[in-house]
Amino acid sequence: MTDSWAAFGADLHIEPVGAGLRSGLMNALREAVRTGRLTPGTRLPSSRTLAADLGIARNTVADAYAELVAEGWLTARQGSGTRVARRAAAGRSVGAAGPGARTRTVRRRPAHDLMPGSPDLSSFPRAEWLKASRRALAAAPDAAFGYDDPRGRVELRNALADYLSRARGVYADPERIVVCSGLVHGLTLMGKVLRRHGVRGAAVESYGLDIHWNLLAEAGLRTPCIPVDALGARTGALRETTGVGAVLLTPAHQFPTGVPLHPDRRAEAVDWARSSGGIVLEDDYDGEFRYDRQPVGALQGLDPERVVYLGTASKSLAPGLRLAWMVLPEVLVEEVCDAKGGFDRMSGALDQLTLAEFIASGAYDRHVRAMRLRYRRRRDQLVEALAERAPDFRVSGIAAGLHAVLELPDGTEQTVVQGATWQGLALERLSRFRHQDTEPGRDGLVIGYGTPSESGWAGALDALCRVLP
Repeated sequence: MTDSWAAFGADLHIEPVGAGLRSGLMNALREAVRTGRLTPGTRLPSSRTLAADLGIARNTVADAYAELVAEGWLTARQGSGTRVARRAAAGRSVGAAGPGARTRTVRRRPAHDLMPGSPDLSSFPRAEWLKASRRALAAAPDAAFGYDDPRGRVELRNALADYLSRARGVYADPERIVVCSGLVHGLTLMGKVLRRHGVRGAAVESYGLDIHWNLLAEAGLRTPCIPVDALGARTGALRETTGVGAVLLTPAHQFPTGVPLHPDRRAEAVDWARSSGGIVLEDDYDGEFRYDRQPVGALQGLDPERVVYLGTASKSLAPGLRLAWMVLPEVLVEEVCDAKGGFDRMSGALDQLTLAEFIASGAYDRHVRAMRLRYRRRRDQLVEALAERAPDFRVSGIAAGLHAVLELPDGTEQTVVQGATWQGLALERLSRFRHQDTEPGRDGLVIGYGTPSESGWAGALDALCRVLP
C-alpha cells in the first residue's frame, strides 16, 4: 500500500515565479527568505513532500534545494533536513549601513524588574499543572473539544463557584459565571453590555490602569473619576457624579495605592447601585494575597444583583493562561454571552478543564498558600531593607497584594525612574496610574515585589536601594 501524499511532512505555501520550474521555485524561495516570510532556522519540507504538493518532479525540487544551499540561502545536514540558513534577511537587516537602510531598535531587557502587575512566573506550578492536565484530559468527554456553552466549561464553572464562595465570599451560582480570556476581555464585554443598556458613563478610581479606562471609553462610555484616599475610593461621590450608570472599583486592594475599601464606603457603593439602578464592576485582581490583615471578602456578596465580580488567574498563577471569569447578575448572563459573539464564544477547553481539576484537587489552594508565604517574605525583606538603607522613605500599601508604594520627595519621581533605567532596573512611577482629570499628587514608586524570580529578588532589591536619592 502506497503512502498518502498528505502524510509526507510539513506544509509550505510557495508559488514558483518566472520561466522554468526549477528557476521559478528558486526565485520563490529566495523571495520568501529575503522578505522574512521564511525565517532563519525554518525547516523546509522534504523534496519528496514539496514535489508532491506542487505536482512537479522530485528531482526538480532536489536540484533547486542543492543550488540554494550552494548559494548560502539554505543549509542541509544529515538528520536535520533542509533549513533556511541563519543569516539576516535583506529586508530586515539590523544596523545596515548606507542611506535608506532599514534599522530595528532592539529593546534590552532590564537586569532587574520591579514593575507591578505580574507574579513570579518562575514559580508557576509546572509539575502539578501537568498532573492536573493529564487527569483532566483523561476524564474529558468528547464533547469538550467541540463548540460549547459560551459561558465556559461546566467543570470550571462548578469548581469556581465552590472556590469563590468559600475563599472570597462570592455568591457564585455556576449558571451566572462566564469564563473569559482575561480581565481586559471581561471589561470589553461589560462595556458593550452597559452601552446597550443605555449607560453613558462609568466612574473609575482616580488611580488605576488606563487600559481599563480606555476599554470603557472605546465602548462609548465617559469615565469620570472619583477620588481615592487612605480609606479607598470615596464612593459617596458617586451620588454627585451625573450621567454615571456604573463604577469600576478595586475594593479588596485598591490599585495601585494598596488600601482596602472601608466598610462604610463599600456600603455606600452598593446603596448607590440599588438606588440608581447602577452596576458596580468589582476587579478582584489579587484578593488571595493578604498578610497582616483579615481577608477582605468580595463586595459582590453584599448584592449579587448589582455587582459584577471579575476575577483572574493572572496573579495567582500566570497571565499567559488567559483565564478569567465574571460572576454576573442573573439578568446580564444572556446578554454577556451574546456580546461574546460567534467568533469569540469561549476560552480553550483544555486549559479550562485543567484549571477545574487544579482547583478541585486542592492544588490551587496549596499553590496560593505557598506563594502567599513567599510574597510575604519578600514584602518583609523590602520593608527591612528600606528601613536600613533608606530610612527617610515611607512605604505603604503593604498589607496585601504583590506591590508596595514607596513615597518620594516632591519633584524626584521622574529622576529616580530615569536613574533606575540607566542602572538596568525597571520601575514604575506612581503618577503613571493617575487619572487625567486628577490633580497632581504625591511623588512615588509602585514596587512590584512579586515580579522577580526567586533567584533574582535579592539583586533587584539591592538595585532599588542603590538608586534612591
